[in-house]
Amino acid sequence: MITELHKSDFYKCRELVNKHGQLEVKAVIEGVNPGRIFVDDAKTPASGLIWLGNNDGFIFIGDEKNEGFNRELNGFIDQVIIPEAAKEGLAWFEAIGNHEKWYSTIEKVFKHRDLGSWNQRVYILHNNDYNSQSEVSIDPKYSVLKINETLFHNQDNFIQNIEFLHSKILEFWTTPDAFFRNGIGYCVVHKNRIVSVCSSGFVVDGTHCIDIETLEEHQGQKLAQKVAHAFVKDCLAHNQVPYWDCMESNKPSVAVAEKLGFCNTFNYDGYEFSMKK
Repeated sequence: MITELHKSDFYKCRELVNKHGQLEVKAVIEGVNPGRIFVDDAKTPASGLIWLGNNDGFIFIGDEKNEGFNRELNGFIDQVIIPEAAKEGLAWFEAIGNHEKWYSTIEKVFKHRDLGSWNQRVYILHNNDYNSQSEVSIDPKYSVLKINETLFHNQDNFIQNIEFLHSKILEFWTTPDAFFRNGIGYCVVHKNRIVSVCSSGFVVDGTHCIDIETLEEHQGQKLAQKVAHAFVKDCLAHNQVPYWDCMESNKPSVAVAEKLGFCNTFNYDGYEFSMKK
C-alpha cells in the first residue's frame, strides 16, 4: 500500500536516490526544500514518488521494477493525488524518473493515459568555465540589486510590486528565513518595480538550482543574462555551484546558460498527462 512518509522519515529514502540525478530530489529528502514523499513501505521503502513543493513535478525514485508499487500507482494518483492537486490548481501530472530505467516503467504504467513527453537539460558551472566576458551592458534605467531581507520586507515601500518577489521566493521555500539561510538571489529593478529575478530554487550540498524569470514586458533587454551573471559571481565567490535545469525546447534559457559557460552534464525525459476528468 502506498503511504505518505512523515518528514522526519525522509532520510529512509537516501539510499534510493540516484546520486547523479536531479538536485531537487536530494533537496527535498534532506529537508532543505518543501515536498512530500509517498512510498511502498514506510519502514523500508524500495520505491517512492516525490511531489515537489513548488508543484513542478512528481519524481519517481528507487526500484522501477517494484510490481506492487507500480500496480497501485494509477489508483493512488486518481484517489489521492488528483483531488489534492485540484486544491492547488494543478492540472497536469508531470512524471520524471530519477534514473533512466524509470522511463519504460512510466510509459507502461500510464500507457492508457494521453501521455506526452519532453526533454530536459541540466547544466553545471564550475569556476574555471565561467565566461565573465559574456556579461552584457543593460540600459541604465535598470539596476541590479541583491535580494536581502531589507529589500524583501520592503518596509519603506520602495518596491511597488513586492508581491512578485515574494511569490518567487515562497514558490520554493517554506519561509523567507529558510531562503536567506540557504539561498542567494538578485533582481533587476526598473522604476521601483522588480522586473527580473534570479534566485536559488532548490539547494543541497552547496549546489544551487537556479530559478529565473523576467516579466514579459521587459523581455528582450538581456536582463536574464545580466542578473544571472550577478547570481553566478556570488555563487562562485562563496565556493557554491550554480545548477541550471531547463527544457531543451526553451532556447532562450539554453542560450543564457551556455553563454555563461555552463556545461551540459546530463539530460532526462519528462512525461505528462492531464489530471482533469
